[in-house]
Amino acid sequence: MTLLHMSVGALLALACISDIRTRRIPNALTFPAAVAGVIFHAANGGLPAAGWSLLGWLAGAALFFPIFALRGMGAGDVKLLAAVGAWLGPGQVVIAALLTSIAGGVMGLAVALGAGYLWTAILNLRLLLTHWRVAGVQPLPDMTLEGTRGPRLAYALPIAVGTTVTLWLR
Repeated sequence: MTLLHMSVGALLALACISDIRTRRIPNALTFPAAVAGVIFHAANGGLPAAGWSLLGWLAGAALFFPIFALRGMGAGDVKLLAAVGAWLGPGQVVIAALLTSIAGGVMGLAVALGAGYLWTAILNLRLLLTHWRVAGVQPLPDMTLEGTRGPRLAYALPIAVGTTVTLWLR
């Protein structure tokens, strides 16, 4: 196991603990982790590696930003994936985001099913898609993080799963 694996693992573990306990992923975790990723790559590969790390950070932030903008995800989740991107780089963070989305879908279905909310979630998804077709892609207040009364998934968990699988496949 490399220093990169241990650092990303520690970041993900701390983020999961925080997200489960408080439903927040603090800036005090994500920003220093991103800076540490850039410094790690700069120390091991110079300025080109630092630039590659910054591109990974930007890619990680960009991938989940649209969901955040539609108020379907918290900013901490976006910043966590960005920090992961600073460690993994742009190509690997795209893979991590795709695997995270799959893990999030599976976990979300399990949470909805376990809470007896699955049928309501399906109807809400239909309503959201109809809203987007009629009004354009914009937040629907009853379907945002602030407006929903349904069960919630601490999204640091799917990010941890997606990132771990990405590192394992690497």
